[in-house]
Amino acid sequence: MPKYIIFHKPFNVLSQFTSEDGARSLSEFNLPPHIYAAGRLDKDSEGLLLLTDDGPLIEKLLNPKNQKVKTYWALVERLPTEESLQKMRQGLKIEDYMTLPCEVKILDPQPQVPPRDPPVRIRKSIQDFWLEIKIVEGKNRQVRKMTAAIGHPTLRLMRKKMLNLHLDGLEPGEWKEISRDEIKI
Repeated sequence: MPKYIIFHKPFNVLSQFTSEDGARSLSEFNLPPHIYAAGRLDKDSEGLLLLTDDGPLIEKLLNPKNQKVKTYWALVERLPTEESLQKMRQGLKIEDYMTLPCEVKILDPQPQVPPRDPPVRIRKSIQDFWLEIKIVEGKNRQVRKMTAAIGHPTLRLMRKKMLNLHLDGLEPGEWKEISRDEIKI
């Protein structure tokens, strides 16, 4: 029987079981054997990671033609204008590709999130804001590159939802097994 695990990946942990250059990895969290991440989160990103040994499901989730929605919260420097957000919604030229249209909004009210270790730097002269960004692709560091392209660098990035799956109260480093029926594709 295939296994399906929702994991709240902490900051500074690789989305793989093998450590590289002394970095922390998934091997620290007593996860079941022979499962793999269905998509990646960068070491400096946090949040929802689905792990499974169901190869066909991983293919459905990761194939860009299937356009599976992933929801992120990005803490950015300064308040973006509506014009800047509209540029993100329409798609941005990032390096050698154009991003697909996305949904983006300023979270209001601003959410309370668990503290991060180490904490995000705080500057008294610049206020930071949380955005909610929904994308259907997942190129390398895409959300960070998108917010930087509109002049609002990402300071903290959390994947909050993938498809219908969400963290559901899991703290960083915690995981739970779910059934295949709970994953709506």
